[in-house]
Amino acid sequence: MKLGEGVEAAIHCAATLASVEGNSTMPGAALAESFGLSPSYLLKHLNMLTAERILESVPGPAGGYRLARPAERITLLDIVLAIEGREPAFRCGEIRRNGPVKLDASAYVKLCGINAAMLKAERAYRAALAETRLSDIVADYQAEGDPRSIAASCAFVARHQRPQKSASTKQV
Repeated sequence: MKLGEGVEAAIHCAATLASVEGNSTMPGAALAESFGLSPSYLLKHLNMLTAERILESVPGPAGGYRLARPAERITLLDIVLAIEGREPAFRCGEIRRNGPVKLDASAYVKLCGINAAMLKAERAYRAALAETRLSDIVADYQAEGDPRSIAASCAFVARHQRPQKSASTKQV
C-alpha cells in the first residue's frame, strides 16, 4: 500500500497545530516553511483537512489554521481518509471473468479470494490507524524526540502562532 506524500504533510501539520496555544492559529505559509513544502501544494491538503473538520480555517490578517477539535479526538485514520479518500486502496476489477473462456455469472458467486484477502488487510490497516490518536503521536514525540528537535519545533510554533482576540466557537 502506498500513501501519497500529502498524508505525511497532513499528519505533521496537524501534530504541529496540536501545540498551538488556546484558540491561536498558524498561517499555512508558516506550516509550509516548517516542512520545506510549497505553500500552494500544502494549501490543497490543508483545505482537505478543513473540509473534513479536522482543521479550522480562520480568515483575516491574524488568521490561519488550528485544530477543529482536540488532538485526542483526531485519529490517524481521520487524517488519511481526509487526504486519500474513503475508497479502499484495493479495488477488485473482477478480471478473473475477462479471460478467453467466458463462463456464466453463476461461476463467480463466491467472493474473489484475492479481493477477500485485500479487504481483510485493509480492515486491519484502518483499525491500526483508528487506534492511533494525534495526541498519542505528539506525546510520543515529546517523550522520545531529540531535545534539540523539540526545542526547535516549540520555538517555531511560538514565533508563528497568531493569538485570536475573541473567544472561539471551536468545536469540542
